[in-house]
Amino acid sequence: MAYNNDRRDNRRNRDEGNELTEKVVSLNRVSKTVKGGRVMKFSALCVVGDGKGRVGYGLGKASEVSEAIRKGLEDAKKHIVTITMQGTTIPHEVMGAFGAGRVYMMPAPEGTGVLAGGAVRAVMEAAGIRNIRAKCLRSNNPQNVVAATMQGLMSLRNAEQVAAVRGKTAEEVIG
Repeated sequence: MAYNNDRRDNRRNRDEGNELTEKVVSLNRVSKTVKGGRVMKFSALCVVGDGKGRVGYGLGKASEVSEAIRKGLEDAKKHIVTITMQGTTIPHEVMGAFGAGRVYMMPAPEGTGVLAGGAVRAVMEAAGIRNIRAKCLRSNNPQNVVAATMQGLMSLRNAEQVAAVRGKTAEEVIG
């Protein structure tokens, strides 16, 4: 059966015009013992973002490192989401949870920087958040931590968004 691969490739290239930053958060080697010996495979957890509030993550698995990274970056580009930011930080405190991973994120004043661990730091820098304090609770597995961070960032809402849901003005919500 013939596929029209050219059309799909053009659609992907259109999104790459936004100059996405790509980061490999973790690279894991796993082995399976078979009759002939050990078979090595690799998994790569990757994060992409434009530094302006759009970020995504993906996991790629392959028998070679470069192929796993390529697959991870493609998966991350497919799952890019837009997050709510307030200047260079987040609008309010939030707890992100995924599996056993919990990430507590707090807004920080200008000049604080990114006070976060490796996996959370990669997501924040790719998203363009410059001032934040974050703490990983419970699990520190990079896959769960990145997923929990993304879940927390996607649940952020600013005053205008909350006011629209409640049918009020932003001033009424803020108080």
